[in-house]
Amino acid sequence: MAELEVWFDGDCPLCRREIALLRRLDRRGAIVFTDVATGQGSCPIDRGELLSRFHAREDGRMVSGAEAFAAMWRAIPVLAPFGRLARNRRLLAGLEWLYVRFLRVRPRLQRALGGR
Repeated sequence: MAELEVWFDGDCPLCRREIALLRRLDRRGAIVFTDVATGQGSCPIDRGELLSRFHAREDGRMVSGAEAFAAMWRAIPVLAPFGRLARNRRLLAGLEWLYVRFLRVRPRLQRALGGR
């Protein structure tokens, strides 16, 4: 049974590649992956907000950005040590800093991979 739900942009080629890798790593089926671009599934917050950042619901709590990635890592045994390390607030703040900078280049990466 799934322990975590994540929302991703299925129209983004970069996101699709990343989610495909994570699905392969999630051998226990601990994560429900919801493609926001399809309009299927439930969106707990505004669709535009879900598309602007990576979001997850862990233990009933919505998280986004680096914290959402850390939650996903914790659900995948091979990545769990990284997710547990990210419980450290200073490390998580550093990961969030990197994530925000990634968001700035994401549109260029999407275009390079044939996305919108």
